[in-house]
Amino acid sequence: MRGWNSGAHTLISIFAFVALLAEPAHADRMALWKIVSLECVPHFEKGEAPVPCEHIDITGGEDRGYVDLKDLRGVAQMLTIPIRRVTGIEDPALLEPDAPNYFAGAWGARAYVEGHLHRSLPREAVAISVNSMDRRSQDQLHLHVDCVDKDVAATLAEYKDRFDAQWRPMSVALEGRHYWARRLDSPDLADISPFRLLADGVDGAKDHMGLWTLVAIGTTFSGQPGFILLADDAETGGGHGEDLQDKECAIATVK
Repeated sequence: MRGWNSGAHTLISIFAFVALLAEPAHADRMALWKIVSLECVPHFEKGEAPVPCEHIDITGGEDRGYVDLKDLRGVAQMLTIPIRRVTGIEDPALLEPDAPNYFAGAWGARAYVEGHLHRSLPREAVAISVNSMDRRSQDQLHLHVDCVDKDVAATLAEYKDRFDAQWRPMSVALEGRHYWARRLDSPDLADISPFRLLADGVDGAKDHMGLWTLVAIGTTFSGQPGFILLADDAETGGGHGEDLQDKECAIATVK
């Protein structure tokens, strides 16, 4: 097992969770950090279920671990959150050579998305997003794992043969934005860090990572599993890759 998987939440933990995240975003930008450090991890360390988190993974040690937490918003959206203090996409720790690969952990969290939907999803229906520093509500890194917006999925399906291993601006818009994009041949994101690919692949990104949003959407290339990586910056009015996801998971009902 990767960690502790809990399907039952205690009332006390749920009320604490709701109280923290139901406040206006500006009221407590450390709400997620408090949930992880004051609720999930202490419960786990006492041998209890890590409520209100659904899953905790410390396979590589607690400092490299993460939790999976059901977001209050959306029917199935999960958040993958480091156990260690990591502010967000701008944190230099994410580009260290031995940095934990939180995107790989987030891809594993799609199982919890499917659990909340009570159905399996094709890889093309699942996206992981990290918002820019300017367009987020929390100052603890959290990766949104949720369904892809069905119109975005349709556009990418038509466009995907044009992707290669280089970052290039797309000629068509996704939710009104022209994203930088590239393909990544990987079944599960475990072999390479999307954060590092962005920093090293888009001119100027490494020096201004906080301006960028990063999204990974599952796909296949010539029958082999892979991902489409998308990036956009807040400086030009974007920076909110979560816009490409659908909290109602309409794609889950598309035949």
